[in-house]
Amino acid sequence: MNSTKQNRIRSLIEIFLVSTRLGLTSFGGPTAHLGYFHEEYVRRRKWMDEKSYADLVALCQFLPGPSSSQVGIGIGIMRAGIVGGITSFIGFTFPSVVVLIAFALLMTGFDVGNAGWIHGLKIVAVAIVAHAIIGMAKSLTPDLKRKAIAIVALLVTLLWQTAFSQVGVILIAAFIGFLLLEQENKGGVVHSRFPVSKQVGAICLVVFVGLLVVLPLLKEMTGSYWVAMFDSFYRSGSFVFGGGHVVLPLLEKEFVPTGWMSEEAFLAGYGVTQAVPGPLFTFAAYLGTVMNGWQGGVVATVAIFLPAFLLVIGALPFWDQLRNHPKITGVIMDMNAAVIGILIAALYSPIWTSSILEVKDFALAVVLFSMLAYWKMPPWIVVVTGAVAGLVLL
Repeated sequence: MNSTKQNRIRSLIEIFLVSTRLGLTSFGGPTAHLGYFHEEYVRRRKWMDEKSYADLVALCQFLPGPSSSQVGIGIGIMRAGIVGGITSFIGFTFPSVVVLIAFALLMTGFDVGNAGWIHGLKIVAVAIVAHAIIGMAKSLTPDLKRKAIAIVALLVTLLWQTAFSQVGVILIAAFIGFLLLEQENKGGVVHSRFPVSKQVGAICLVVFVGLLVVLPLLKEMTGSYWVAMFDSFYRSGSFVFGGGHVVLPLLEKEFVPTGWMSEEAFLAGYGVTQAVPGPLFTFAAYLGTVMNGWQGGVVATVAIFLPAFLLVIGALPFWDQLRNHPKITGVIMDMNAAVIGILIAALYSPIWTSSILEVKDFALAVVLFSMLAYWKMPPWIVVVTGAVAGLVLL
């Protein structure tokens, strides 16, 4: 075995061990994850400089999908190529996937709809999503124009509840941003180098779009349960702007009205997902397991994260041209404003309407929200408190 191959294997092992440790300890959602990554990869290990890390974070914030997972994938790619990106993803993701699949299997056969601790977890979801919305809205809707976009998005997604409403308002917001809100590129032209060729990037982008077209057709032609499930998770992973919390309304629309799972089971799993480290998108592992055993959990995880892989690899070699375009900033800001409206609609329905049923439910939600917003307690403590309170009081 030559020294180059040995060095590559050592790099992959190191990436796996470091990313797995982060996957076991990174609580707090995507913003906190980016802080953990910066401390580990930039300050401690110096795998990349501050500028390269900022460039990568900017790219992943622009792309749909789980931003923290995409940053982890990008760091792995820049360290050891595409295989390094896959290794980094597996390490960061599999701890929470294993926990959520195990939880879903343990729940099988229980009457989750009548369990007090499950109702407590549903109220936890109210507090966590409300806290996330308030934090995001401060930065993503800073002026009257973007507040108006958020309100329109809220009304459309709340009053026109179809599979296309969320995607539609995001695309319309992007179009408005491109036409009306051109931003000056005050930072000047900047350039970075990424170890992915434009040919490979183009192939990944073609595959990304191709799957969006082919999977629904294949589902109709075959009538396959597995193809239908893969298609639903893939589309959900393809149209999520704004972080893991936004995937909730997309997944809820895909699986609850269609009868693939009950609303109680859905929201209970969402609450438990807040208590485990790692990306929120691993919620898909829980949903897939509830629907079709551990095999379903694995398929759901692959399907919802696949767009993130394809987009990161596809966009890396073209990022300079994108971010130096003077209108891109306006597009991104308007899309993010629309995301706030979608989140508020999701907070009301299904989260609030199925969780806050009486005065004591609202009282518990206020306490849990205060623990997050004012006492700055970790999410896992809030989750445990909600489950225990639900078991004892509700």
